Amino acid sequence: MAIRLVGGLLAVLVVLVIGTRFVMRSKHAEPLPVQPTPQIEIPTPAADPAAGIPKATEGSPGIATVSEMAKPWSSKEFFFHNRLTGEDVPALLIRLPTGSATQSEGYWGFAMTSAYGNCKLEYITDLEKLKTDYGFRNSKHPMVGNPCNRTLFDPTRRATLPGDILVRGYIAQGSDLRPPLGIEIRVNGKDVEAVRME
Repeated sequence: MAIRLVGGLLAVLVVLVIGTRFVMRSKHAEPLPVQPTPQIEIPTPAADPAAGIPKATEGSPGIATVSEMAKPWSSKEFFFHNRLTGEDVPALLIRLPTGSATQSEGYWGFAMTSAYGNCKLEYITDLEKLKTDYGFRNSKHPMVGNPCNRTLFDPTRRATLPGDILVRGYIAQGSDLRPPLGIEIRVNGKDVEAVRME
């Protein structure tokens, strides 16, 4: 009888162990409540402000038309692809008050980053800003400014670099060592083209 009792207890114990394991497994195997998949907002790409800005390359140098630049002091941003470095340099084209819109001499093209440093140059057509921001009171026409050191470049005048190299953008005020890097402009029929950077 003791054997039957021990056998019965063992059977009960085995049933309890198996039952407990079954209950424990079913608790672990219970699926988690289904969470709704979070909706990920995929932003639509913002309009690239540079998308409408022309880029002058060796094969396609056009950056403006003569009719766009008919008025003196009009300006147009563009990128100049520097084939030596592979970078697209932000640049500006200004229609000068001298010369005709159909002549290359009637334009000034230059890189919008200062020659030494990373300061972004600005084309200032507001003569009041020249007085308040730069302390320059004598200007009767727009200028190009370096806001980092308050240097002003006069588009109507030329400067001489070492080696007797004549460049546009005489330093009217400030401490920059040289005018902005010039970009050679050519008029080809009705198109204004950026050809080469100094």
